[in-house]
Amino acid sequence: MTIIQQALTWLNDPLNWTNSDGIIALLIQHLWISAAAVGIGCAVAWPVGIWLGHNGRGGGLTVGVSNLTRAIPTLALLSIFPLTFLGFGPWSAVVALAIFAIPPLFGNAVLGLREVDPSARDAAYGMGLSGWQVLWRVELPLAVPYLASGFRTAAVQVVATATLAALVGGPGLGAIISEGFGLGIASGGGQVLAGGLLVVLLCLVIEGLLVLAERAVTPRPLRRPRGRKARVALAR
Repeated sequence: MTIIQQALTWLNDPLNWTNSDGIIALLIQHLWISAAAVGIGCAVAWPVGIWLGHNGRGGGLTVGVSNLTRAIPTLALLSIFPLTFLGFGPWSAVVALAIFAIPPLFGNAVLGLREVDPSARDAAYGMGLSGWQVLWRVELPLAVPYLASGFRTAAVQVVATATLAALVGGPGLGAIISEGFGLGIASGGGQVLAGGLLVVLLCLVIEGLLVLAERAVTPRPLRRPRGRKARVALAR
């Protein structure tokens, strides 16, 4: 059989789906560690990013954090944290992935607040609103598209990167790929391909769902025009 036929055969085996360490169980683990990582990333990045953006600061810090985290290989973090007090287990992977999620969340939060129209902010202050009222009533609603975009980027990146957690004994769909490589390409190549396809499909589904969610939470006046209206707007 070709490697594609092996992958299809492996995916069509019900036991590979329903076993205690099958696809369904690994999918739940994958989604859990990804959701926990993005949640921690939001809890860290959004308050700081929103505060800096509200005060008109953080441009240099945003670039510095982005460049620093890009220079650190995610696999290195996944390898280091199990050697700390966290030990081998899901939380080592969660913390490493949370660090990976912070840059897009932080950067988009700062950018979203800084891109608010100054005239809207000045008008709010002119009406007597306090700084916190301007933040909650004016700036945050206008920054929703940026926050949602940063969340979508971070979530998809984390879901894809969580596959590497299996290389250091972590949970998730990456275990399918890791086990396949352990069997050798001749015997486990189909399993490796099947695991890769599952991860790709999951990322596409997450991307599609978050695109819809992003559009739903974006105020209607801030939504990008679609279809014929978009073409007309671009033509102008």
